[in-house]
Amino acid sequence: MAQTKRKTKHRGNAAGMVESRGRTGRPPTAAERKGTAASEKSKARERQLNRLDRPPTWRGAIVKAMLAAIALLLIGILVLKNSSEAIELFPIVLLLYIPVSYYADVWAYKRRQRLKASAKAKAKAEAKAKAEA
Repeated sequence: MAQTKRKTKHRGNAAGMVESRGRTGRPPTAAERKGTAASEKSKARERQLNRLDRPPTWRGAIVKAMLAAIALLLIGILVLKNSSEAIELFPIVLLLYIPVSYYADVWAYKRRQRLKASAKAKAKAEAKAKAEA
């Protein structure tokens, strides 16, 4: 007769630690779920702000100009009956878009820095006025 011994799952690893798979406790409350989503959103917002605080580079301008020129090339191929015209215009458009993209980024960066500086100065003045009052 065959053995009827009940087999159990292997528990633990070579070091003797028992690891549970996944979540084994109670389901999270709405507040707990909301808290993690809010922290992820705040982290994403912080990353975006850090990216906006970096000064523009020519490399970034070249990438943006390349994407814009490729989009214009595809539209030109679809719209124009003679696609060789669109292909001939591609390098010209690319060379024109690079400085335009860079200087637009410089303008936006400087504007953002001015706005941040004025907001800091305004907050500092308000704090000083509060301290005096």
